[in-house]
Amino acid sequence: MHAASTPAQIAQAITAAHQAAFASFPPQPTPALPADRQHDAVYAGALAACSALGFIAIDAECLASAWSAQTARTGQFDPQAWPTQAADFGLLTSGGPEAFAPCPQWLGLYAVLPTAEWVGRMARAGVPTVQLRFKSDDAQAIAAEIAAAVAAVEGTGALLFINDHWRQAIAAGSYGVHLGQEDLDALSPEELAELRASGVRLGVSTHGYAEMVRASQAQPSYIAMGAVFPTTLKKMATVPQGLARLERYAALTRSYPQVAIGGISAAEFAQVRKSGVGSIAVVRAIVNAGNPEAAAAELMALMG
Repeated sequence: MHAASTPAQIAQAITAAHQAAFASFPPQPTPALPADRQHDAVYAGALAACSALGFIAIDAECLASAWSAQTARTGQFDPQAWPTQAADFGLLTSGGPEAFAPCPQWLGLYAVLPTAEWVGRMARAGVPTVQLRFKSDDAQAIAAEIAAAVAAVEGTGALLFINDHWRQAIAAGSYGVHLGQEDLDALSPEELAELRASGVRLGVSTHGYAEMVRASQAQPSYIAMGAVFPTTLKKMATVPQGLARLERYAALTRSYPQVAIGGISAAEFAQVRKSGVGSIAVVRAIVNAGNPEAAAAELMALMG
């Protein structure tokens, strides 16, 4: 048993053990202790430590619960042992009776693309996983673009995911759909059941521990984690997660196929791959390249 016994001592021990990994994150305010945790020294200490290490409130609370559960399960508090067991977080592992249809554990290079033309181009270039992220307010244009993307991957072997427009994706026969956390949360139980019953694969974006736990309740086909590095493509509600957090997220969600996304260029592939993720998603690294096919070939080689 570690000598730390008070919340302050526990917080100090955790912070000292892990501050080097999270040095780039500014400290966050420590949330108030819930009434049912007033006498849980490990929870209180971990909550303070994880806030000091830069985790936002919902993630610090998630980590504190996991640290308390880990300590109860093992019978000792170990400040070096960052929690990674799904059960300690209440995270559902993949493959349960209510799980979405499975997809390959290793999705490889994952190209996120703006049009069906781009989807077809990268599918023919051998990119194994492609996503259509088509932005429009015109329902007919959306349906047409999705249908064109489904047709574009036929005969190529590429797995196609459609961003957001899940009903149109099902109607067109897409392999999968990808939803952001807010879109997933907005689904009613009936809509989620409809989506699952269609047989389509589901990928979900996550940006921290609390969102990974929430996403796991839907038992998706894969979990995407990011943004790993700064990105200008979309306004992010959270700071870039960085490699240290990615490694810990990947350890926690290992039962799922995993996709790392956000600001990842060829120069970062080796570092990201060390986390153990089976897929890296890219946007600008392909669509902004002078020779997109050559860029895709280089990135696929880096995936190994």
